[in-house]
Amino acid sequence: MKRARGGGDDEAPRQNGSAGRRRGERHQSDGDEAGGDIGPTDLQDNDNDPGLRREIRSKYRDLISSVQQNREDMLSLNNNKLTEVLEEANKLFKDVRQAREAALDAQLLVVATDLGKEKASQMFSEGTAFDHSVFTEHLLSFMGLNRLEDGEDEQHNGGTVDGYLPHDAWHRLARRAEFCFRTAPSFHYMMGSFHAEPPPPKQRIERQRKAPSKEAKRIMPTQLKKMEESHQEATEKEVERILGCLKSYYQDDPTSPISYYEFVIDPDSFSRTVENIFHTSFLIRDGLARMYLDDDRLPCIAPVEEGEVEAGGSCSRKQCIISISPKTWKELIDVFEIKESMIPSPNSE
Repeated sequence: MKRARGGGDDEAPRQNGSAGRRRGERHQSDGDEAGGDIGPTDLQDNDNDPGLRREIRSKYRDLISSVQQNREDMLSLNNNKLTEVLEEANKLFKDVRQAREAALDAQLLVVATDLGKEKASQMFSEGTAFDHSVFTEHLLSFMGLNRLEDGEDEQHNGGTVDGYLPHDAWHRLARRAEFCFRTAPSFHYMMGSFHAEPPPPKQRIERQRKAPSKEAKRIMPTQLKKMEESHQEATEKEVERILGCLKSYYQDDPTSPISYYEFVIDPDSFSRTVENIFHTSFLIRDGLARMYLDDDRLPCIAPVEEGEVEAGGSCSRKQCIISISPKTWKELIDVFEIKESMIPSPNSE
C-alpha cells in the first residue's frame, strides 16, 4: 500500500477526520474480537488520514500566525502567552506523522525561540535598572513612615517628607543592614578625611647622658679597688692560716691520715664550717693540699710538700662540687664525734 504525501489530493475517497477515526476504532474493535492484535495496516490508515493531517497543519499555521501578529503582547513581562503557545505545540507534536507537519513544528520552534531570547534580554535589562523613587519609597515604608501624622520632623527636614518618622527609624535600618555584612565595615568619612595628609613624624630628641663629674671618676674606682684588695687580702690570709693549721697537724703525726670532715667542720658554727670548706678549696686548686680516700673510702686531706708543688698546676686535677646542709652538718658531727674544730676561729687567735 502506497503512503500518501503532502495533502493527499490524489486519493479518490475523501473522508473527514471523524470518519477516519471511527473507521480506525472499528478496525481496532474487530482486531480485538479476532485476537487482540493490531496490524501495521491499521496504523498506516490512521497516519494517512487526510482530514487529521490537514487539521494538524492548520493548527500549526494558526499558532505561527498568532505568534507573529501578537509579538508585542508576548514580549510583555506581565503575561505568559508564549508559554501557552509552546504547551499547545507540545500537544500537537504527539500526532505528528509526516515530514510537512514536522517542518511546521520546527518553524514554530524557531519563531518561539527568537521571541523567547528577545524577552529574556528585555528582562535582564529591566532587572539591572535602578529606580531611585521606588527604592526611596520602600526604604521609608521599612523605616515606619506614618503619612497620616505630620510631626515636627517635617519642618526640620524642610518639608521633603510628607509624614512622620519614628525616633528609632534609622536604628531599625541599621539593625537590618547588619545582616548584610559578615564583617564590620571599615570606618571612613562621607565627605573625606579632615586631614588630607598624614601628620609629619615627630623628631626624636635623644637625651644626652649626664657625664659623671671628675671627682666621681677619681673617687669611685679608688673605692672599688680598695674593696677588692681588702677582700682578696683577707681571703689569702685565711687560706694561708688554714694551710698552716693543716701542716702543723700533719707534722705532729705524718703516718696518721687527717679526716677531711674532721678538719673543716666546726661543731659550734655552721657558717664557719662553710667558710672552712670554701677556703680549703683554694688549697686544693693551687696544689698546696691534696685529697685521697683511705681504706674505709672516706676522704682525707694532707699538705703537699714544697718540692712536690708544680708551678702552673701542670699535673692532672679533678674538681667536684660539695654541698652541705644544716641537717648533714649535724649528722657528720654525730658520726665522727667531733667535739671541737681543728681550725680555730680568727677571733680566738
